[in-house]
Amino acid sequence: MYENKTEELPVRAVLACVDTGEFDAEISIAELAELAETANAEVVGEVIQRKQTCDPATCMGAGRLEELKEQLEALEAELVIFDHELTGIQVRNIEDILNVRVIDRTTLILDIFAQRARTKEGRLQVELAQQKYRLPRLTGMGTSLSRLGGGIGTRGPGETKLETDKRHIRRRISSLERELEELKKHRSFTRSRRKKDGVLCAAIVGYTNVGKSTLLNALTNAGVLAENKLFATLDTTSRSIELPDGRSVMLIDTVGLIRRLPHELVEAFKSTLEEAASADIILNVQDLSSPEREEQAEVTRRLLSELGCDGIPVINVMNKADRALCPDLVSEDGSTVIISALHDVGFDRLLSVIAASLPETARRMKLLVPYEQGAFIGRIRSEGKVFSEKYTENGTLIDALVDIKLINEAESFAAQ
Repeated sequence: MYENKTEELPVRAVLACVDTGEFDAEISIAELAELAETANAEVVGEVIQRKQTCDPATCMGAGRLEELKEQLEALEAELVIFDHELTGIQVRNIEDILNVRVIDRTTLILDIFAQRARTKEGRLQVELAQQKYRLPRLTGMGTSLSRLGGGIGTRGPGETKLETDKRHIRRRISSLERELEELKKHRSFTRSRRKKDGVLCAAIVGYTNVGKSTLLNALTNAGVLAENKLFATLDTTSRSIELPDGRSVMLIDTVGLIRRLPHELVEAFKSTLEEAASADIILNVQDLSSPEREEQAEVTRRLLSELGCDGIPVINVMNKADRALCPDLVSEDGSTVIISALHDVGFDRLLSVIAASLPETARRMKLLVPYEQGAFIGRIRSEGKVFSEKYTENGTLIDALVDIKLINEAESFAAQ
């Protein structure tokens, strides 16, 4: 469990990036620094080289790598993290020049996931992503595959000897995929059962570290770990809450998203992320205090579209209003709510908007049911919920949540 990792001494790391104009290098390397710190690295320097294309052999130019080598010695750094996906040959070549360990952005993210996964499904998904990422990189990676534990980028399944061949990894991938398929069937059955039982579901999605787990905890006392770190929680958590109209909705927390999320992770966690595709409503939680909020929200929207979530109602939940410099720049409307999950601010409106945005499956009504029609109250109770009842001379006065199938019949008993 990652709680035990706090005693490890931080690894002194230098970040490296080749700015080809494909993405905003400054923003990306700042995010890489957060990822590195989450994985228990102390970032002591960074290098950005502007270049039209990455060098196929060493990613960076040879001259810049020699400068980086001198910088590493001066800073006493023991790790270089590249803000790109590196091939096995590139890793080997760069390590030969720098004489320190080299990992890439994807390996770093996979390492964090390996630390954070708690459930069996989460651990299997992470290992599957790691094995799929390693398979095409076996050639050229040299001794890096023989390392186990003891450093960032080496957590998880690892490989114990250099001779481990592609057949072994392919067998392991097949085994992991079979296990995950069984878990996926169970998750699919659970979703089908919820639909059959008429359980309404709201998927909490969003960029990593925007406060999804804090929101779930505040609304439901779920007890999910919530830290100011990227990917503080990884495994899916579900909790039920009651809405102002008396209906219940199942809140489902999902894994946080990030720019350039490794393809292997998207594939591995697809069954988890599919919770959003089967939800009745999506809560897109955003960090109102972040200058990159709109770009982060776009990352979320793009992935949701890829998962087939188009057409599902979305509520934009603007969190961390207590930290936002200009919260008034965003105005609330029928699909936008401003909250502070940390300070329980804005929850009443959030729950009201969720209730209004969900499809009508039941309606809260006050009814005066004649005594000779008393069996109808039993039907309401079995399909919905009776909050209170009072006996009057004209019949039973009830305050009830009436299932949609009974609404037309119930309207004839509507109390004045």
